[in-house]
This record gives sequence, structure tokens and C-alpha cells, in this order.
Amino acid sequence: MHKRDLSERDICSKYITPSLIKAGWDLEKQIREEVTFTDGRIIVRKKLVTRGERKRADYILYYKPNLPIAIIEAKDNKHSVGAGMQQALKYAEVLDIPFVYSSNGDAFLEHDRTVVQGIKEKEIPLDQFPSPEELWNRYKKAKGITEKEEPIVTQEYFFEQDGKMPRYYQRIA
Repeated sequence: MHKRDLSERDICSKYITPSLIKAGWDLEKQIREEVTFTDGRIIVRKKLVTRGERKRADYILYYKPNLPIAIIEAKDNKHSVGAGMQQALKYAEVLDIPFVYSSNGDAFLEHDRTVVQGIKEKEIPLDQFPSPEELWNRYKKAKGITEKEEPIVTQEYFFEQDGKMPRYYQRIA
């Protein structure tokens, strides 16, 4: 079977997820797939009320449970490596996520939202995806987080027994 015949989900399971695991990301604790983060806009037309389309990220990578650090938009192999970048950038802006990736299973296109001057986008081979520590160190440097501040920033939220997590806008606030 050719890579071009695979669906987006196949590209995720056969190429992207294995790349993340190889880079040191924990499948159980740091990788979330197909994450719906909005219920969709409420559209009111006279007495008719409907919801718009939900926003769903293909992958959100977490350094810690309360710290999303990267977002990945996957496309099937009929698309270019960067075909999902604009969508991923919109999601990253809404969710306040610093590192944005797009992939079609051939490579990753990285957009670093922390870069003020210099190269913001670059293509990375599948087997060279950054580790959680590498992204965290880049983020700390960009935000000026000191060793003294790091334990406060990485402190986990208080969770109740029912396991509810804060919504994205609560986390950002």
C-alpha cells in the first residue's frame, strides 16, 4: 500500500504518533489526539439557534498536564507537509500554544511562535521531532522563566474527584 492511499488517521497512527514516541513523548500522559476544545459558535437567527462547527486539534502535546506546549495538525499524504499550518496556527492562537506543527507523514513543518527575530518556520524530518525537554527549554528561554519560577509555572492545578479540567480560556486566564 502506498502512503498516498492512506487516510489522515492512518498517517497519524503509522507515522506521526511513532515519531512522537521515539522523541520521548509519553503516549499516556503527554499526547492527546483529536482534542475538541470548543463547542462551536452559537448562531442566532431570529428564533432559530444553532451551533457552528466544533474546533478539533489532531494532536496537543503537553509538557505537564496543565501545560500544552505544542499542537500538530495532520493531513493525508495527498497534501503538502505544511497544508495544515494555517489551521494549526489559528488553534495555537486560541489555545495560547507556542509550538505549531503540520505533517503529512513525510516530515514536520515547525512554526515557532516564540521567535521574535530570525527563522520562525523550518521543516524537520520525522525522526527528528523535538523532545518534551527540548521544547520546554526553548519555551523557558523565550518567556524568561528562571529556575526559581519554574516550580510555580509547572505546578499542577487542583483537580476534584470527578476529574474536570479547566477549559482552555480558564487555563489561559
